[in-house]
Amino acid sequence: MPQIPMQAQQFLDALVSAPPLEGYLVVGAILFAIGTWGALIRRNAVVIFMCVELMINGVNLTLVAFADYLPNAGGLGVSYAVLVIAIAAAEIAVGLAIVLAVFRSRRTVNVDEVTAMRG
Repeated sequence: MPQIPMQAQQFLDALVSAPPLEGYLVVGAILFAIGTWGALIRRNAVVIFMCVELMINGVNLTLVAFADYLPNAGGLGVSYAVLVIAIAAAEIAVGLAIVLAVFRSRRTVNVDEVTAMRG
């Protein structure tokens, strides 16, 4: 079996090693910030729901990262992440049903034009 050069072995070890916790937290914070920015700036209800999902995914990434890096977590972060995913799916189902009902009555999904819930 041929020997791998030392530099190549160090490079392969760096690729295989787990990234630091700060990397996951930064990516989770970026996802959450993009979702917050989109939810505040956009006026289309469907895009706002997608931005809320980005925020939820940022939180889930943080939960799973902490569950992986904390020694006594016992998988609690992953179970919370699965619970959050289930709640997010229910939220999207109800939210899209409301958006569809509003679109049928008003012919728009722009949140600025929908000011009252009465039809």
